Amino acid sequence: MRAMTVILLWAACAGTSTTPTSTPTDTAVPTELPEGVFLVDLDTTVGPIVLEIHRDWAPLGVDRFLELVDVGFYDDTRFFRVVPDFVVQFGMSGDPAITTKWSNATILDDPVVESNVRRMVTFATSGPDARTTQLFINLDDNSFLDDQGFAPIGRVAEGMPNVRDINAEYGEQPQQSLIGQQGNAYLDDSFPRLDGIITATLRDL
Repeated sequence: MRAMTVILLWAACAGTSTTPTSTPTDTAVPTELPEGVFLVDLDTTVGPIVLEIHRDWAPLGVDRFLELVDVGFYDDTRFFRVVPDFVVQFGMSGDPAITTKWSNATILDDPVVESNVRRMVTFATSGPDARTTQLFINLDDNSFLDDQGFAPIGRVAEGMPNVRDINAEYGEQPQQSLIGQQGNAYLDDSFPRLDGIITATLRDL
């Protein structure tokens, strides 16, 4: 059962890139990325959630996450997969055009430095060197994911009770292929009570 769950954790891709890339060519990369440890505030439909991001845990993943926060990628997105006692997954754009733009912008893997225990925030992936935009929050001790190459980039510093309140009624019903094709129109029509992120903002240093 656990092995099947790991497979389902992988992020579906609209396309496959043979060579990992950094950023879509028409997307401006932030000129200055913060070093060390910093905070990202998620304003969500269940209340505030604060992510504490650690560059030394997974520098490539952290750079990608910061790029996405900087361009507003996570704004008005949904927690589309909620598996109690396992994970909450997010990171598919509500705009299909944006999903398409980022779907092949893969990044290389980071070594796994920290473990996927409760509160840890980690990129989902469709295989080696295939991370793009999707992340999950560990709701329990999922350290068995460590050997699968899932490298945490940070942890929930504040708001874990809000994370636990994210609506789980739809479980794994939302189909990633349809999210990619139709975005929030599909989610809002078929799963109207999904919780989501209103804005994701890097806290001033």
